[in-house]
Amino acid sequence: MWIVKESQLKEFWKRYPAARGPPHAWIKEIEAARHENPAQIRAAHRSADFIGNKVIFNIGGNKYRLIVRIRYASPRAKPPLNGIVRVLFIGTHEEYNAIDVRTL
Repeated sequence: MWIVKESQLKEFWKRYPAARGPPHAWIKEIEAARHENPAQIRAAHRSADFIGNKVIFNIGGNKYRLIVRIRYASPRAKPPLNGIVRVLFIGTHEEYNAIDVRTL
């Protein structure tokens, strides 16, 4: 899958250097994936939550929250199109609790 706004993840780990590992691992995993529907996300990430068209990932042993919007891969396209993941938010649980996910 292709990640849009990956720069937000890099800005996050600049603010929290000790937090670099989990977002970096998530990037590698998502770039290698080809999810075609929410069920495939759920199978790969049991703790993922879905709010509207957004997916909330708990990363780093549940220390951080990552919110993305996904345009799923299309198996019918010629050639098959990979999915697009747009990063909307990444932060600590405290930062997450201060936002309204529905407004992102």
